[in-house]
Amino acid sequence: MSSKADKKPAASIVWFEVPADDLKRAQKFYSSMFGWKVNAIPNMADYWHLDTGGKDDSPDGGMMLRKHPGQTITNYISVPSVTKAMAKIKKLGGDVCIPKTAVPGMGYFAVCKDTEENTFAVWEMSGKAK
Repeated sequence: MSSKADKKPAASIVWFEVPADDLKRAQKFYSSMFGWKVNAIPNMADYWHLDTGGKDDSPDGGMMLRKHPGQTITNYISVPSVTKAMAKIKKLGGDVCIPKTAVPGMGYFAVCKDTEENTFAVWEMSGKAK
């Protein structure tokens, strides 16, 4: 017999992205409001790291220029397999907006919509991603 403590925890949010029309204004807002540190990410133009509380606090996030007028904050949810998650999302009536995409040396993501048109992303950690 297994106890509740033996069960694998539910998928959790591991990253988030904040789109902004004015990066400086948004950076000032989030750093002033929550004390988050905002730092440029090397080799990633117009993408900034939002440190929510230090090395061991999670989730951290990113900030970038808004890509389209309806773009809102996107939460990245950890899954064992992006490929399997995309199939399950479709089976449950959701949609895949951006298919499995590699972040070299870090992992894979896919941006999806739920049945209510809310956007979210699934994230699979993999140092082998190319």
